[in-house]
Amino acid sequence: MAQWNDPNTQAWIEQHEQRAVRHSVDVGDHQVSWRQYGDASNEPLLLIHGGHGSWMHWARNIDVLSEKFSLFVVDLPGYGDSSDPLFGEFGDLLTVTEQSITQLLGANTPFQLSGFSFGGLVSANLAARGMPVKSLAILGPGGHGGPRRERGKLVNWKRAVGDEELREAMRFNLWAHMLYADEAIDPFALDIHTYSCVQTRFRSRGISGRDLLGPALDDYSGQALIVWGAHDITCDPEYLMANMIEPHANRKGIILPEIGHWVQYEAPEQTNAIMLDWFTQK
Repeated sequence: MAQWNDPNTQAWIEQHEQRAVRHSVDVGDHQVSWRQYGDASNEPLLLIHGGHGSWMHWARNIDVLSEKFSLFVVDLPGYGDSSDPLFGEFGDLLTVTEQSITQLLGANTPFQLSGFSFGGLVSANLAARGMPVKSLAILGPGGHGGPRRERGKLVNWKRAVGDEELREAMRFNLWAHMLYADEAIDPFALDIHTYSCVQTRFRSRGISGRDLLGPALDDYSGQALIVWGAHDITCDPEYLMANMIEPHANRKGIILPEIGHWVQYEAPEQTNAIMLDWFTQK
């Protein structure tokens, strides 16, 4: 197990590992790790993390969402507890992830789907492939092809010497890329971000920079929700609202004020309520 800097992180991990039903799904030479929470008889909701992430990107959402859904939280191939990726292409990652879901749920089992950042792009493309996705909610998705708003140049944490220098690099990168309010950069966020980055073995940045989200959403005929923080540096939410949401009757957009990129961590109560409302609407 990872060494957590904050004892509260250690306690949270122990509690949620005890509660989880673990699934290691074999897809060819890959093993894809899923954690399941909640009543297995409830409707499935699948959560997909971001590009330097892990299942812990959803740490502040698992408890609430698992009260209503059979909740499945993935470590994508090349992330977290899943095996190393024996590929470098986005399509291969999608195929392995798609096959793991089919094995996990069954080929024709409908499910709700949500993804964050790069995971939003993954989710939209899985839905576009014709998987039985009932509705889609993506948070700060990558691959939009629109403008970005840099807050600060990311520090190369791989050059850090020692634990303290590593954590300072991670703290700066949380401020520059992930979270808007200084108080949101707490020890729990720092532990999650550090663990997730160190465990990342798939390069997603070049993929997220390509215009791949719009075509995927065009190919998905179901209902799609996109949520942004108003201060998300990876995009201009107002621009995307006008260009990606408003021309399409099957899409809804929400912008949360005073929030950054990692919306479900920085605004968990709002995000949880939005997701519950979206996925339970008739």
